[in-house]
Amino acid sequence: MDKFDRIYRLHHILAGRRTPIAFEDLRERLGCSKATAYRLIHALEHYLGAPIERDRELDGFRYRLDPEGRAFELPGLWFSAQELQALIVFQRLLQSLEPGLLDGHLSPLAKRLDELLQHQRLGLGEAGRRIRILGMAARPTGDWFQVAAGGVLQRRRLSLRYHSRSRDETIERTVSPQRLTHYRDNWYLDAWDHRRRGLRSFSVDRIRHAVELEEPAQDIAERELDEHYASAYGIFAGKANKTAVLRFSPERARWVADERWHPEQTGQYLTDGRYELRIPYRDSRELVMDILRHGAEVEVVAPEGLRDEVTRRLAAALEKYRPPEHAEDAEDAP
Repeated sequence: MDKFDRIYRLHHILAGRRTPIAFEDLRERLGCSKATAYRLIHALEHYLGAPIERDRELDGFRYRLDPEGRAFELPGLWFSAQELQALIVFQRLLQSLEPGLLDGHLSPLAKRLDELLQHQRLGLGEAGRRIRILGMAARPTGDWFQVAAGGVLQRRRLSLRYHSRSRDETIERTVSPQRLTHYRDNWYLDAWDHRRRGLRSFSVDRIRHAVELEEPAQDIAERELDEHYASAYGIFAGKANKTAVLRFSPERARWVADERWHPEQTGQYLTDGRYELRIPYRDSRELVMDILRHGAEVEVVAPEGLRDEVTRRLAAALEKYRPPEHAEDAEDAP
């Protein structure tokens, strides 16, 4: 335990009893030397204002009750070392969000965390700068994140005007928001689409207009949401109905064997050192992109349709790098 863990432990020992505890018993429970135990008692009393009384007859210590008979409590929020480390990570996550995204809701919490971590007795002022959280290909959330979040939390239907990237068209939808999902540095609204009568995911940055309606949202059972959104691969939802079989080179296996591509994936090393990964999926678009980033280090074994799709993509990419036909003859012409 570090100093603050021991102070925290000392407080709970004294707060949990009405009679004095002998100094030697206290020192043993704190697991420290006599000098350290006295320094902890001094810090708790003089820095944190604890009403510590010494019983000279017993050579022990206890908390003095206030005039109303109430025991002393540590002022404000108090955390162990591990809890403070978790708070530092959380603080960095807050700072990594798009500026202004949740200012109205989280700025008081972020301010309080800053105050705690900058506290001179905690000595953690620079700790946050030792942690980096890097985003990749994050898109601005746009102007309608607050409305989408409000619909999710207030359980109200939303009227959306939404631009679909895949079809390059704007559609009108009335939806019952179910969840907000932060995936690969971007936000998605999982919702029941009343026109399509099914669950859909909407990229929040493509919402062009949103209005919260008076009608309550239609609630979908958690189990159904998990089955729809978690069983398939990536952000493209729907119950998985295919299984991809991928084999990675021995060199790439050292990374892939430790990666989690899907909650229900299975993997095994083959006798030649390659690693075989089996992944359930429904929509292949995101899976194909993840396969392509491994280049020649991966082979799609099955199903045949996925293998053909990856082959076509690789061939199309290679074609971009082929020199124009007869280019050399043209350059040599007089």
